[in-house]
Amino acid sequence: MIPQKLKFIFVVLIGMLTALVGCTRDDPGAGLNNGTPYVVELPDHFPRLPVPEDNPLTVEKVELGKKLFFDPMLSVDGTISCGSCHFQENGFSDPRRISLGVENRPGERNAMALVNLAYAKSLFWDGSNPSLETQAMVPIEADFEMAHDLRTVIDTLRTHPEYPQLFQEAFGKEPDLDGLIKAIASFERTLLSYRAPIDRFEAGDENALTDKQKFGRAVFFSERGECFHCHNGHNFTTELFENNGLYLDYEDKGRWRVTGLESDIGKFKVPTLRNVEKTGPYMHDGSIATLEEVMDHYATQGHPHPNRSPFMTNIELTDFEKEALVAFMRALTDEAFLTDEAFRP
Repeated sequence: MIPQKLKFIFVVLIGMLTALVGCTRDDPGAGLNNGTPYVVELPDHFPRLPVPEDNPLTVEKVELGKKLFFDPMLSVDGTISCGSCHFQENGFSDPRRISLGVENRPGERNAMALVNLAYAKSLFWDGSNPSLETQAMVPIEADFEMAHDLRTVIDTLRTHPEYPQLFQEAFGKEPDLDGLIKAIASFERTLLSYRAPIDRFEAGDENALTDKQKFGRAVFFSERGECFHCHNGHNFTTELFENNGLYLDYEDKGRWRVTGLESDIGKFKVPTLRNVEKTGPYMHDGSIATLEEVMDHYATQGHPHPNRSPFMTNIELTDFEKEALVAFMRALTDEAFLTDEAFRP
């Protein structure tokens, strides 16, 4: 298995040099204006959707990416797809503590929810990947996920009865790695959650939240609750890395695997709380089963690890405050997102 730090460098280089891995030598700008623009309408409290200049959203790319996302052909034995570990009803996360790859090989961490990733500054629990495009390659080749070879995948796509035409419609060229990763990234970029009760509340509907949820919201955004320091903004995450005192001795050292800094041991990316009611189990290793248990963990301040966040040291909540916080987090559940047929295969 490739060490995490080297894998990060490898992924970035591959993303820059896709022509070396089964790609055509077309002009990198070819196909940029190919297809029908994909229109996204977001509420006022959401920032403009970030889209790379070299991968504008089109209907054709999104549909191709969705087909690839749910196609087990991307795995070496044809048994699993991206959708095998990211379930829509669970906010595109995995309800299992650890996901299973081909031949039931156990993964390393709990699969993160694929929610509003268009806004992500980095990907994976340790932030080891910089973009949706480069991220798309990692699970295909990872030994404990799809365990396939990208060159073989491209060869298979080129001889497939449907994919050559779909790639032509989306990119104006035959299947290649550049198109593969841009298509999957395009679909993932449209997995946008913005229709929860909290969004209606932010838009001015005072009745969108119950009184208990409003109280929980007040605790959430107060120095008493401390939650907002790490979970804020339209996506309820700072995108930073924190140690929340989950362990005294971390078997998985988190961000350290990328930076090598002792100060990063036990730090993991702060996840979005959108649809958090549906994305359990929680933490990087899925070690906490319920939101109530998550509240208990934070109320006890966790283990006194040297890198533990300073925001973990002053949390003393009553039982009612913990209940209200859980109620508020349930107001972040976007039922429309969890059932939207546009995201189904």
